Amino acid sequence: MASNPERRAALVDAGVEVLASEGARGLTFRAVDGEAGVPVGTASNYFTGRDDLLRQIDARLHERLAPDPRVLADLMTGPRDRSLVTAFMHDLMSRAQRDRTGYLALLEMRLEATRRPELRASYTKTIRGDLEYGMEFHRSAGLPGGDDTVTVLYLAMLGLILEHLTLPGVLDGVLPGVSVPEGLVERIVETVVPNSNA
Repeated sequence: MASNPERRAALVDAGVEVLASEGARGLTFRAVDGEAGVPVGTASNYFTGRDDLLRQIDARLHERLAPDPRVLADLMTGPRDRSLVTAFMHDLMSRAQRDRTGYLALLEMRLEATRRPELRASYTKTIRGDLEYGMEFHRSAGLPGGDDTVTVLYLAMLGLILEHLTLPGVLDGVLPGVSVPEGLVERIVETVVPNSNA
């Protein structure tokens, strides 16, 4: 296996692009080589197989889509109330819009996991870990609501991101006077998150 970390990272990012644009069936080493602009056969020198590439894409997507620690630290200076949760959800939506390709690739990973039991087990563990981290963060930060609040927020935001990135016309004007996606983010938080720590 080749060990140039910069080349490996570029190939993984090329894999993200291919996954988002062509789906899992189009994710071949040849397609990754083409997207990365490297000679045919390069990707096969860096990954033991397609499953290895998918695992590395999964890890890379979580890096790309993670909150910026500086933004997180800045947000945490505010009061621990519903408005802070709203700011977190706006940041999540903003990250999804900035890296649309990354989120589409993440959705493709979900679909591929339905077909591949070994990927499903690994991917389920990763996503479940993200959800549990969110619950722990919410509790330790003293934000309003509990694990049920975080779970419902997770489900609602996942649905909003899915619709907004794939079929945005579904949501346009669905609630008169509510902007998409910003106003819908606020509506979700208002509906799900209690107004106080009580």
